[in-house]
Amino acid sequence: MKESFVYIISNKNKTVLYIGVTANLIQRIEDYKNGVGSGFSKKYHLNELLYFESYTNINHAIEREKQLKNWHRDWKWNLIKETNPNLIDLYFELIL
Repeated sequence: MKESFVYIISNKNKTVLYIGVTANLIQRIEDYKNGVGSGFSKKYHLNELLYFESYTNINHAIEREKQLKNWHRDWKWNLIKETNPNLIDLYFELIL
């Protein structure tokens, strides 16, 4: 099966989190950076990739997305900080 991703993006000030699923993570983040995305992501200027997980089955990725969306905000931040303690934009590491 095709690789799929669950991702968490935020804005420059790290005040809003958005969780999504995609089959092409690099292209999806580029869309956000170019202002192409959901109304929610445009409204809050969400374009920094803070966290992602890779899956070989899109259904598992969708299940994980739903699970993460139901988490408390603190739990989401703890998950992000486990792998990205400096809260850097991981997009730039993906494209290298």
